[in-house]
Amino acid sequence: MDRSEIRRAWERVSERYASSRNADGPDAALINDLLDSLPSNPEPVVLDIGCGDGERTLKNLPPGAVGLDFARRGLELAVDGHPDARLVQGEMSAIPLRAGSVDAITAYHAVFHVPRADQPAVYGEFARVLEPGGRLLMTLPAGEYETVRQGWMGGSMLFASPGRAATFRSLEAAGFEVDRTERTDDPLGGETEFVFATLSEGSTRESRKRKASDSG
Repeated sequence: MDRSEIRRAWERVSERYASSRNADGPDAALINDLLDSLPSNPEPVVLDIGCGDGERTLKNLPPGAVGLDFARRGLELAVDGHPDARLVQGEMSAIPLRAGSVDAITAYHAVFHVPRADQPAVYGEFARVLEPGGRLLMTLPAGEYETVRQGWMGGSMLFASPGRAATFRSLEAAGFEVDRTERTDDPLGGETEFVFATLSEGSTRESRKRKASDSG
């Protein structure tokens, strides 16, 4: 699936996906761990990647959090429930925010809907918009695959992962230091692993480019 097909697929399944999730549960509780690691004054700016209706993530983030999604329907669902959030339509591979403008990023069940070849660029964008020392909390997919699941949420959807080790390498090439991982139960069934990472204080665009080139 190309980007346009993935976007159309999300437009079709956004409502059903939203109805399957809520603001409670062990994976949502990880957000508290993230927030506890951030300075409280001034209140941190958190960017939620692939926010959808926001019930799983935006609802647990401070006022003024930024919700990014490239499906208009997902953002429409978020408007009424999260009036204090700033909602932005865009792609995670080209985040429409200035460099160093957020303190933390959450990316729940998001990056593995991007083709594997494009995922390193996504992590580069995460690093660009984060302040040095900024924090990342994201789903860590297991296994190596790139496939379209037919019938998912009543539609079809791309799922892609280069594998756990390759994801760690891409994060490190983008300037992140992996702090820890944690497994939790997933409301959709099964178990999901999450990774906490910190953008290196000494990370610069030039050094990240060199690391990415060396890792390639």
